[in-house]
Amino acid sequence: MTDKAMRRAVEIARLNDHLRRTFQGGRVVITAGIAALDPLHVSLIIAGVRTFNAFTADNDPYGEHDCATLTVRGVRVMWKIDYYDPTMTYLSSDADDPSVTVRVLTIMMADEA
Repeated sequence: MTDKAMRRAVEIARLNDHLRRTFQGGRVVITAGIAALDPLHVSLIIAGVRTFNAFTADNDPYGEHDCATLTVRGVRVMWKIDYYDPTMTYLSSDADDPSVTVRVLTIMMADEA
């Protein structure tokens, strides 16, 4: 990975971590499968996503902190961050530039992926 690509990945990871930890700097969506769980389970899943820090070269090969899976009270959960243009019509042209990117964090049951 070039220095420029590495700096870009670090910035994307920083922006992704900010959204995931604070739910600020983008949008957060939960799927019907998550919403159907009891409120305590949903709260525990959200806490698990917000505090996730088990990134490795295997589960985060590009270093962008954009996707992971975890198990909460026996339920396999996946979260991912996608990057859209400001109109939410197309993918973002530059995921490390917040002025042209809307981040969307989706939290779902792993079998909904």
